[in-house]
Amino acid sequence: MERNYAKILIVLAIPLLVGVGIGYAIKASAAPASPDARGEFNEAFPTAVRVQDKPAETQDPIVSSRRNAITSAIARVSPATVGINVTEVREQQGFLNVDPFWRQFFGNDPFLRQFVGPQKYEVKNLGSGVVISPDGYIVTNYHVAGNAKEITVTFVGGKKMKAKLVGADPVSDIALVKVDGNDHAYANLGTSDDIVIGEWAIALGNPFGLFEINDKPTVTVGVISSTGMNLGKQGNAMYRDMIETDAAINGGNSGGPLVNSNGDVIGINTLIFTGGVSQAFVGYGFAIPVNKVKKIVAELRKKGQVSRDIFTGFEAQEVDARVARSFGLAEARGIIVSDVYKKGPAEKADLRVGDIILEVNSDRINSAEEFVAILSDASAGDVIKLKVFREKKTMSIDLKLEKKP
Repeated sequence: MERNYAKILIVLAIPLLVGVGIGYAIKASAAPASPDARGEFNEAFPTAVRVQDKPAETQDPIVSSRRNAITSAIARVSPATVGINVTEVREQQGFLNVDPFWRQFFGNDPFLRQFVGPQKYEVKNLGSGVVISPDGYIVTNYHVAGNAKEITVTFVGGKKMKAKLVGADPVSDIALVKVDGNDHAYANLGTSDDIVIGEWAIALGNPFGLFEINDKPTVTVGVISSTGMNLGKQGNAMYRDMIETDAAINGGNSGGPLVNSNGDVIGINTLIFTGGVSQAFVGYGFAIPVNKVKKIVAELRKKGQVSRDIFTGFEAQEVDARVARSFGLAEARGIIVSDVYKKGPAEKADLRVGDIILEVNSDRINSAEEFVAILSDASAGDVIKLKVFREKKTMSIDLKLEKKP
């Protein structure tokens, strides 16, 4: 009987001893390897290897894709993107200036004279720019720096330099400024001829003056939504063939680069659709295509301004419903030639009074303003292709523009 009790005690003791042993082993394995290892995640749990410690071929493809074409493009263009702060002189008429009566009596009074003539005042403005050459040429918008009295450029890292205005063109809304030096980081100007709808679009710039806080540009990413957008005339500017993107563009982004996933500049960010008075991005921004920018910049660098003294050699007026009916035109659009100058370009091209111009370079002409807008991109010597409605038939005419006599 005693031997039976002994067997029972041994059987009961075995699980207890095994449990104690396992618990001791777990406690030992959980203890820090050394006092220096406390708080060190990777030493306490050696299997949690950091991604960067893995060979490239064994890295998680999702994690490694954090560095992609977009991040590479941003790294290329960021150093060439700058913030621009300007002091601008503006002018307004004194409230007494409109009335000759008040000018007669108070125009020579030293105190009241300030209310009569045009009054000049200074305003602060900010925007963005992109360096396009190692010797410090910077492209921005005319509405950012075109009337600047003083220009300060802020580079990545916080360095500030004074800049001078080389030239500005209000019609295209492009300005060219320059800082001293010969070793500036600069962006590559690509082409806007092969833009693909839906490809990545990256906007860099100085929205709301954030460049001054962070000493580097703010980056937003979207896609190319559309090209060839004709937004008409706004102020003195003619916005044609604009690039549309859903990359967020806000106040202060004006003048900054829009780039593709190669890091090439394809446009200069210029306009936003606000959908109200908020002046904030609601989905659509517009950039001037870089091919137009290159053409304007070449003239600004050479002459400081863009010459548009072109001569077509004819006068025209807008086609209304009455004119359309009289000439047998199905819809009221285009412009009708009302006069042709002797020995001018129009006469040489055999353009005649009564001809209705429906298209210029394959662009539909719906109004006289659209015709003027197209000519704003032309220069003397250019040949424009006209689609003309004459005697109820359409025909093509090549018109070579000349310099205005």
